[in-house]
Amino acid sequence: MSRRVLTALVLMIATGLVSGCAFMRPPAIADSIYTGGTIITVNDAQPSAEAVAVKDGKILAVGPLGSIEQAHKGETTRIIDLDGNTLLPGFVDSHSHAYMIGLQASTANLLPPPDGGGKNIESLLDLLEEWADNSESAVRKVGWIAGFGYDDSQLAEQRHPTRDDLDKISTKLPVIIIHQSGHLGVANSKALELAGVTAATPDPEGGVFRRREGSKEPNGVAEEYAFFYLMSKLAANFDDGVNDTLVEEGTKLLASFGYTTGQEGRAMGAALAAMQRTADAGKLAIDLVAYPDVLEVENPQPSPVYKNRYRIGGVKLTIDGSPQGKTAWLTKPYRVPPDGQRPDYRGYPAIDAQTTIDAVEKAFARGWQILVHANGDAASDRFIEAVRLAKEKYPRVNNRPVLIHGQVLRRDQVEELRELDIFPSLFPMHTFYWGDWHRRSVLGPERAENISPTGWVLKQGMRFGTHHDAPVALPDSMRVLSATVTRKTRSGRVLGPEHRVPVATALKAMTLWPAWQHFEEETKGSIEVGKLADFVILSENPLSIAEDRLAGIKVLEAIKEDQSIYRRQAEEAPLSGPSMVANTRFAMQAPKNRSQVSLP
Repeated sequence: MSRRVLTALVLMIATGLVSGCAFMRPPAIADSIYTGGTIITVNDAQPSAEAVAVKDGKILAVGPLGSIEQAHKGETTRIIDLDGNTLLPGFVDSHSHAYMIGLQASTANLLPPPDGGGKNIESLLDLLEEWADNSESAVRKVGWIAGFGYDDSQLAEQRHPTRDDLDKISTKLPVIIIHQSGHLGVANSKALELAGVTAATPDPEGGVFRRREGSKEPNGVAEEYAFFYLMSKLAANFDDGVNDTLVEEGTKLLASFGYTTGQEGRAMGAALAAMQRTADAGKLAIDLVAYPDVLEVENPQPSPVYKNRYRIGGVKLTIDGSPQGKTAWLTKPYRVPPDGQRPDYRGYPAIDAQTTIDAVEKAFARGWQILVHANGDAASDRFIEAVRLAKEKYPRVNNRPVLIHGQVLRRDQVEELRELDIFPSLFPMHTFYWGDWHRRSVLGPERAENISPTGWVLKQGMRFGTHHDAPVALPDSMRVLSATVTRKTRSGRVLGPEHRVPVATALKAMTLWPAWQHFEEETKGSIEVGKLADFVILSENPLSIAEDRLAGIKVLEAIKEDQSIYRRQAEEAPLSGPSMVANTRFAMQAPKNRSQVSLP
């Protein structure tokens, strides 16, 4: 272009003669402008702002209120007044089980304080009866009485309930209760009978039916694959309507704690079908990414694209169990072995070495992301070995493999995670819920200090995610934040001071870094132009209040793509009733007397 032509073009632009050119179009008018409170962007290049403008569900502008209003405010723009509260990017779920959260929300809440009333075995029976009193339709439909969240480490008796305890609720109906870890449970005599579990029933591979002392008769407590077998008998009575309700209510509960992206971290047939139906019906409140069990689902068909807020992100593999339930696989013995086990008991793997290697290799060969549950350090060793072998065969595959939990990671293993580009999704909430139990009974004082070793991960310069693993605990985002920052146990002890992290870092582990984990860092995890308008509004600024107050911050509202999907009521009570989901098909009435619960 000649200088004369260029000069003429500049003059035409300056005088408005080329107003139709793209670079002269007027700024877009925002649908909404959020302002009037603290805005934490989780964007290091622009950590805070006065206002955020949104158009078509995406962030249009971030910056000073005056310039944003001047450029993007129109007659139809909504001004969202934060009223002094704090706006952050919506939380991204690093690991949980949305389908099972629906079960948690729809059965008797047996959690110990502060999340429920399960203090002793008698209180568990009372809670089960209370739920049955309000749940006749559900009991009729599925034919069981069920409760979720008991924790033997927090019960006054310091033991699991047994079939004999649950027989006090009913000898005519099956009764099953699920341990807070989700890896154990207890069945009454009727449930064992219907499942065909007797003294002659062998323990399944990767599981244990605990026995009455001095005999082979099951005492009702079932671990791992033995427990999953019992649960399969319960789920067999769920029709499509029940399964769909579990998905819908699970995602609603996640939204109530500020999660705008949820996860189903180990999906199988019925749950997968229910998630797809719920998405097709337009009933998902949040984005939901599912990871089918790689050993159970032959062709999961992962996709990077959401359809009706649902997609399959990859696959899941489970190597071991739960440290608090003492089924995780360790390299050194438990401090106090479970009843009936030898002093050198170290837990056990749920699958053998070759199965692990084959599953990880399959994921790499097909380019699937794989999430691997490994709590004990022996289980983490096996996962690390499998990834190393897979990378040797497929060195160019970038599928961001994820270690789920890694509770008992050793320092040398953290270095190997960095070397192999394994993303750690850690569980620092354990420091609050089970930190004292780990010191006293599970790992002992020295190993317990280093559960969920976020400090070691940060020293390696790594990203990490933090999770709640609901329904293991409530999907309480502020409890996740508090535990990651303070690492205080129920008794107030700081467990592993070197692993405490700053609040700003802990927020990244709930937003930007798990968005990266899910290959969604370009659209989620921070308040930046072009990303989705997924927000959470908190009652206080977590960066400015005392760290001991973090757990008390309230989620006031969750916003998905500029649409409010949850708003806290002024006098909203904590979720601690006999059924956490009100006004659903699970709200009903039934008989009261123990051992007399029956249906006509």
